[in-house]
Formats: sequence, C-alpha cells, structure tokens
Amino acid sequence: MIWLSEHIAFPPYEYTTDDGIIALGGDLSVARLIHAYENGIFPWYSNDEPIVWYCPQKRMVLFPNELKISKSMQKIINVSST
Repeated sequence: MIWLSEHIAFPPYEYTTDDGIIALGGDLSVARLIHAYENGIFPWYSNDEPIVWYCPQKRMVLFPNELKISKSMQKIINVSST
C-alpha cells in the first residue's frame, strides 16, 4: 500500500487494490482534494485513522439537467423534504 507524503500526487491507477484503495495518509488540503477529485480519487476520513483514498473502477456520473425523476420518486422526495 502506498503512503502519501507532503507532495501532492497519487500513485498510478495500477496500484489500486481490488477494493478500490489507491493510497493512505496525506492530508485534506484544498490542493490535494482538488487534485484527487480531478483524477477520480475520493477520501474516506475517520478521526484517529489515516485517510483512505479510493479510486473506484466503476463510476457513475449524474448530470442534473438530464436527470429524470419518476412520479413515484418525486412523491417520496416531496414527503421527506417537509
């Protein structure tokens, strides 16, 4: 497993485990987060634990202006938002 240093970089995708973990450690600085998100890498943070960085192979992208919400789902959303 790769431990991140102060240098803002992530290992190549080939280092990703079957669970999608690409690295551990580092920090949650704005610069590192932007670099991570731009590369499809996401942090999982817990107090007193090292940051786990994930790079899932399968991803889903939602485009809000193209999202179609069914009538039944819209009813659920309306009820839960009241």
